[in-house]
Amino acid sequence: MTEESSIYDRIGGEEGIARLVDCFYERVTSDPELKAYFEHAPMDKLRKMQREFFATATGGPILYSGRPLRQVHHPLAISRRDFQRFTEHLIVTLEEFDGITRQDILDVIARVNLYADEITNDTTVDG
Repeated sequence: MTEESSIYDRIGGEEGIARLVDCFYERVTSDPELKAYFEHAPMDKLRKMQREFFATATGGPILYSGRPLRQVHHPLAISRRDFQRFTEHLIVTLEEFDGITRQDILDVIARVNLYADEITNDTTVDG
């Protein structure tokens, strides 16, 4: 891979994104503070939407096709604190991938954080 390759390519393309989502959801659904958000979620559909979202966030060719993020997440009343915890799990998951640099991780988190206001229902970090 060249220096100009996307994070999506370096993570392993579509297969790498699928692995990322699987590892990531294993973490968040096991987290005592986050698992309630997923208890009644249609996980197959959620994983598909998350694959699209992460593919877009890593510079891949797949575009997110789900409903608007605010519409999907508002009923869940996700706090900034829980969003932060979610991103911490994403960081740990990304660190497990060979070929992904610290800067790549920071770039992905920065892209995900662009949507924090659409995903969360509050403005305080502590919740």
